[in-house]
Amino acid sequence: MAKLIPSAERIIRARAFIQQARDFPISVEGGKNDLAYIAGVKALLQQARDMIKFISMTPTATPEMKAEVKAIYEEIEQVNREIFHG
Repeated sequence: MAKLIPSAERIIRARAFIQQARDFPISVEGGKNDLAYIAGVKALLQQARDMIKFISMTPTATPEMKAEVKAIYEEIEQVNREIFHG
């Protein structure tokens, strides 16, 4: 059986995935256009999304926690724009 991760821990892990995406090493050969780089960053951002996607639907989610989840989603989109479009 899978171990349940509390919502607060999920938020912490999601932020860690976002930071890993920011710190992901850029390929020397292809730069930001290298497919391995793109796939690595996208995978980390997806893991961050997956960590928090059900938090707002849980009955124990407080309004503060829901606001935090919304902020993380916005941060994920911002990182995506910064890395790939900016």
